[in-house]
Amino acid sequence: MKKTDLKYKILHEILDWSKVIVTALSAAFLISNTLIVNSQVPTGSMEETIMPGSRIIINRLAYRTEEPKRKDIISFYFPDDGKTVFLKRIIALPGEQIEGIDGRVYINGNVLDEPYVKEALNSDFGPFLVPDNSYFVMGDNRNNSWDSRYWEDKFVEIDEIIGKAEVEYFPELKLLN
Repeated sequence: MKKTDLKYKILHEILDWSKVIVTALSAAFLISNTLIVNSQVPTGSMEETIMPGSRIIINRLAYRTEEPKRKDIISFYFPDDGKTVFLKRIIALPGEQIEGIDGRVYINGNVLDEPYVKEALNSDFGPFLVPDNSYFVMGDNRNNSWDSRYWEDKFVEIDEIIGKAEVEYFPELKLLN
């Protein structure tokens, strides 16, 4: 085999591998920026549902065909700064009045059933009326969660929502909603 043939063969092999690598990187970029987000939970605000350090997948397309629902766990940009990413549960929907009294959450005067919450609230809040196209969110670990109750801008607007938390895959595999 001639030296030029060997160089051509090596160059051809490098180009073939480059195509595979560029295609894989492009697909990963497209998926992570349009379909899903892979995220690690940094705090204990969603304990016992999602523990700190858990890895989750956020579905960016979840709300393209349906409206967010009460009890959905969502990833969103913090309303007070527009850039920090938070993970909380939707508690009140647009047009609803929410308040916390004597350890319980009330929506339009009715007690909300929340089997995912392990401790009663340690302080009252509200009442707050949720504006159109907005949501009131809280962490499941209510007494250790920086959420809508305490923010300057109390409500997460629909366009601040990144997506819906669908799956925890580490340390265990489980569906979240």
